[in-house]
Amino acid sequence: MEQNNFENLENQKLPNATAVLVLGIMSIVTCCCYGILSVILGGIGLYLAKKDTDVYAGNPTSYSNFNNIKTGKILCIIGIVLGVLYLLMMVIFFAMFGMESMSDPVLMQEKMRELTGK
Repeated sequence: MEQNNFENLENQKLPNATAVLVLGIMSIVTCCCYGILSVILGGIGLYLAKKDTDVYAGNPTSYSNFNNIKTGKILCIIGIVLGVLYLLMMVIFFAMFGMESMSDPVLMQEKMRELTGK
């Protein structure tokens, strides 16, 4: 009976490993949604990864899927970086061209021609 309980402990999965992976992937996919959604999803993923890392640190021999946490954490960091870069790019575009140019394609083309000198 004791041997059976020990085997069950070895086969435990970290509770948020799949969620961290999914959030990491979604943060990369949504980085083009003005960057905000990507940063939010990546932040949530990093928070869950931190919680599971603390659980794993308490008893590392009991859990078998810590690699999923590490992979998800890397994906979340990449998603946050891409989201912040996209957000900065959008801020620069709004500063350079203004809100009315961003909503009017003809005016945007004129401003681009002015900028390039053609």
